[in-house]
Amino acid sequence: MTTYSRNSAYLTNLRTLLSSLSSNRPSFSTGFYSTSAGRSPDVVSGRFLCRGDVTPEVCRSCVAFLVKVTFNRCPNEKQVTLYYYECMLIYSDRNILLNSSLESGLIEWNPQNVISNQTQFINLVSSTMNQSAVEAASSSRNLDARKANFTAFRTIYVLVQCTPDLTRQECLSCLQQNINQLASDKIGGEVLGYCRG
Repeated sequence: MTTYSRNSAYLTNLRTLLSSLSSNRPSFSTGFYSTSAGRSPDVVSGRFLCRGDVTPEVCRSCVAFLVKVTFNRCPNEKQVTLYYYECMLIYSDRNILLNSSLESGLIEWNPQNVISNQTQFINLVSSTMNQSAVEAASSSRNLDARKANFTAFRTIYVLVQCTPDLTRQECLSCLQQNINQLASDKIGGEVLGYCRG
């Protein structure tokens, strides 16, 4: 983990970047914005991505919240990824636009295992997630949401999304890498991962 010092040029650039991310109103309608502030060696790159099914107002509110809490949650850190329910915010002293490698993320799942028809459930989760990944990669919004009926009373819900700067192949590859991290025998889970484009 790399850190910056108080009163440094990096901190000044970070404040400029966060202000830009939280006040760039036209970007909230697309749910995505990427920018940088400062010059090398103190340049800061950053971006936000809002979940594709939220309104511009919810997107703005979510990004503003993450900007507000960043100094409390991640004091002095140069490389930060924050996730909230409706959005994510990333900033770094590295160029976050360089390659499509999978960055670390947050993986959560319900601790409860599927008890009955486990093989059928795992197969349905896998096929639904992979169909959703293919659709999202082909979509102009890089987003797909779908549901699949497991039983008459149990439904599987899926939402996948890529940043719009990824190519179709980068998006599909990123989603598949994230899907592979899920424990498919659990009754619920999420991977909040991030691939650089």
